[in-house]
Amino acid sequence: MHKAKGFFVTIAIAGLSLGAPPALAEDRAALDARLQQAKPVECDVQCGDVITQHTKLTHDLSCPGTDEPALRIEGEGIVLDLGGHTVSRSSPVQRDTLGIVVSSNSMVRNGTIRGFAIGVETVGAAYLRLHELTFVDNGAAVYNFLGNYFLVTHSRFIGNSLGFGSEIDQATGTFDVRSSHFENNLLVIFLDSHSADVLDSTFTANGLGVYCFAGGARIRSSTFARNEAVATTAPIIGGREICGALRFEDSLIADNASFAPATAPVWNLIQFDMINNLAVGNDNGLAVTARTVYVQGNTFWDNAGSGLTLGNSPIQSLPLIGIVRANQFLRNDGDGLRVLPLSTPTVIGNVALGNTGWGIHAPTAFDGGGNVARDNGAGNCEGILCAPY
Repeated sequence: MHKAKGFFVTIAIAGLSLGAPPALAEDRAALDARLQQAKPVECDVQCGDVITQHTKLTHDLSCPGTDEPALRIEGEGIVLDLGGHTVSRSSPVQRDTLGIVVSSNSMVRNGTIRGFAIGVETVGAAYLRLHELTFVDNGAAVYNFLGNYFLVTHSRFIGNSLGFGSEIDQATGTFDVRSSHFENNLLVIFLDSHSADVLDSTFTANGLGVYCFAGGARIRSSTFARNEAVATTAPIIGGREICGALRFEDSLIADNASFAPATAPVWNLIQFDMINNLAVGNDNGLAVTARTVYVQGNTFWDNAGSGLTLGNSPIQSLPLIGIVRANQFLRNDGDGLRVLPLSTPTVIGNVALGNTGWGIHAPTAFDGGGNVARDNGAGNCEGILCAPY
């Protein structure tokens, strides 16, 4: 048993944010305000047109799959309003077909993009605003070939192979996703050198929610339900290809087949934060290896496996450190909390009740006190002291 230490260092780590610097955020807000105030003019747009002014479609477009995109936006600050219409591919084969290609700071809104290899692609745009769009049956709904920042609001992604993706080792930036819905996609968000900030969104019946290859993701006030897997990180192949950070806040993770795919069952990353979430009724437990963790105020309830397992990253030489505080581990089919040997988080004020394995098994953790455990099948606590009430 160890006494608590390293507490304040971990608190500082927990305060890290994936957000933009204030000045940059203000610039984006000003640009977004101008885009929203634009008044597009109704035009008889045809397949292959280049959009150079604020434009509103008057009819659906069904475009053949050719080397040219269905529509291209060129010019700073252009708004393309689909007018509730659909831009779709008419050819029977998807191949390399492109829906809308954007080469400058622009906005696309109010319509459906269906059936392309890539629904919307950026080539050089620093800012792309997508609003009230539905992406259906595309290879990749949104693809950053060479761009920077995407703000996506009140949109739906249904039946796509990929929701958000980017050119490997070339594109960087942020996918800022708010109040959007993802359903029946093979993979929702792929992060190479990107970060994702997801707020008030739902992920339902997807193959995989987030693949954090080498970027980072912050998930806030969102729901992951009935997905095949919530997230995965890159296979351990050395170099920089390790997920930088995953952070879940105030979210529901329920009734998923797994937290991670069976082929890579552990989230391996540098920093893991999980704050005030409910993980309930999932078909297995959550296993994480990391350098630092901040896990506070979560409830792991009735999962078909251990609630939470923490361990050292196999590609980082230092032991896992951090805070595991004020969580509840209730009736999981395995251990409530297991901290693997050599990991040294501070475990403080947790409650473990009615798990079939150990309540809290943490032989090398630092004991912060205040932990409670009872009615656990294999034993209540190992490595720290627990009271029954």
